Amino acid sequence: MRSKPEAGQPDLPDESEAPDAVSIRTMRASDVSEVVYIENRSFRVPWSERTFKSLLRQPHAALFVAETAGQIAGYAAVWFVADEAELGDLAVHPDFRRRGIGSLLLGRALEEAEGRATRILYLEVRAGNKDARRLYERSGFEVVTVRRGYYSHPVEDALVMRRLIGTQSR
Repeated sequence: MRSKPEAGQPDLPDESEAPDAVSIRTMRASDVSEVVYIENRSFRVPWSERTFKSLLRQPHAALFVAETAGQIAGYAAVWFVADEAELGDLAVHPDFRRRGIGSLLLGRALEEAEGRATRILYLEVRAGNKDARRLYERSGFEVVTVRRGYYSHPVEDALVMRRLIGTQSR
């Protein structure tokens, strides 16, 4: 399975803006076209429809969508190996950013990891993606290493971050 080259363009909540009702649920095959649309607007090297459909069939993967007003506003994909997990993808539709949706999706991924007795959740993020880094740091993630020149379009370092599960409050 190909690893996602970066974990998302998540949002930071704007406290002055009251969020619409948002529900987080398991992704369905019928959601994939909307998810791919968001993926293409969020990443320089996006995942394909085939990748999402393949992950939906994998018992070691969990995919979630954030839905508001009948529209997919964001999604997250996480997979599990033994007692570790990787947040492979997380993105929020540009029209729905800064409403706390990225935080809700990340929270659901962390809940899934706890439910599967995961010890550590990893992710990779572009070093220059300050919004995503803040979200992850606020959620207890820490940088454990740097992969120099990992990303292309443009070339940029990847920060590998981890969160110990069950040992930190959210």
